[in-house]
Amino acid sequence: MKNLLFGGVRLNSAIGNFGLLALRLFAGLSLAYAHGWAKVPPPAGFIQMVQSMGMPGEMAYLTMVTEFVGGMLLAAGLATRPVALAMTANMAVAGFIGHRTDPYQRAELAFLFLAVAFMFMCMGAGRFSIDRLLKR
Repeated sequence: MKNLLFGGVRLNSAIGNFGLLALRLFAGLSLAYAHGWAKVPPPAGFIQMVQSMGMPGEMAYLTMVTEFVGGMLLAAGLATRPVALAMTANMAVAGFIGHRTDPYQRAELAFLFLAVAFMFMCMGAGRFSIDRLLKR
């Protein structure tokens, strides 16, 4: 009990991998359905907002794919590291450029998704993932 409360969790332990699974499911499905689905297809207002930031309108479609399809792939644990790399870049643009004039409370969610994506980029999907099944 003392080790569970105060000790570290080994990276390849069952509880550590269960934590990765829970975070992957929650973050991936949240990104896909709460953010990505609203951009399928990207609304004209979102395309104009992307263009007003000095980026081509096609970036709105890349954002839609990254958030919706990438969120689903993250939840499944499929191609986790490449998907997490794309999400890290996408959320960095959202946080540092898209919300640059907003108060931090508006940018906070983008930075939170950035941190989660960066963690999966570094750690991978964990034991309970399609990536792990394909690796065998």
